[in-house]
Amino acid sequence: MDEQPEARRQPSGTPGGGGHTLDRRAELSEFLRSRRARLKPEDVGLPDFGRHRRVPGLRREELAQLAGVSVAYYTRLEQGNGQNVSAEVLGAIASALRLTSAEQAHLMHLAKPGQHRKKPSMRQQRVRGSLCQLLDTMEGVPAYVTGRRSEILAWNRMAAAVFGDWSQLPPQERNWARLVFLKPEYHELFVEWDQKASDIVSYLRMDAGCHPDDPRLSALVGELSVKSEEFRRLWARHDVKEKSHGVKRLHHPLVGELTLSFETFALPDDAEQSVVAYYAEPGSASAEALRLLASWGTDAMRAGTSVPGRQ
Repeated sequence: MDEQPEARRQPSGTPGGGGHTLDRRAELSEFLRSRRARLKPEDVGLPDFGRHRRVPGLRREELAQLAGVSVAYYTRLEQGNGQNVSAEVLGAIASALRLTSAEQAHLMHLAKPGQHRKKPSMRQQRVRGSLCQLLDTMEGVPAYVTGRRSEILAWNRMAAAVFGDWSQLPPQERNWARLVFLKPEYHELFVEWDQKASDIVSYLRMDAGCHPDDPRLSALVGELSVKSEEFRRLWARHDVKEKSHGVKRLHHPLVGELTLSFETFALPDDAEQSVVAYYAEPGSASAEALRLLASWGTDAMRAGTSVPGRQ
């Protein structure tokens, strides 16, 4: 028998849904519901008898059957009561939901906070001086360091030439989420802006799972929820992703379209900081465009500055 659809709730972490707080139990509940809703019986080898379903995706009974737990047990977990659940049961549920490795880690952080939660740090994030020197030696390679909450902590001259001179912004605005959702110029800069926006929100979700008690993260989510309808929509999807590698297409004000691959490297002594480096295929038009930007020096940085602060 289908469970009755529950009353529609404001996504946690948004105004009206906890007052700018990230409620771990609500996060766990909504995450499990969202993952269950995306599966169909045929996706997991269950028969679909064509009956009208009053809820999207799998029913709780079906998910519990796949995970090998009782319906009552799974229901308690989906209601946010994960304190006594074992890692083995969480693994079985993750397998039944077909979670990615990032999603499984997120589930563990939400369900077992005593074991996995990291204490929020109020100290300012700092980048080692030697790492800043390394960035400066990477001539022709746009590179920067990101930290918690999608903050941009350090960058080299080529990153400023490509993405804009972030030194012209107040420190609190040097944040990828703020730039992507609150600066129209970045809608123009990223050719596939929708994908960039989705990635940023997925990274923030991972951060929220590790640091649900971080007031600055909660305030950021609250602010973006108020100011950006697109952010609210993406946040409500509960997608999570770890920073990795890929390709970005940009439309630069000086050199036009750039196709750049990127790699992300987590620092061994601070897993919350990552170096992101971009490069172009040798001999390509994008490689020539990067060479031109490097040769233009401060002129390119001035053009880049117009990206985040263009009048």
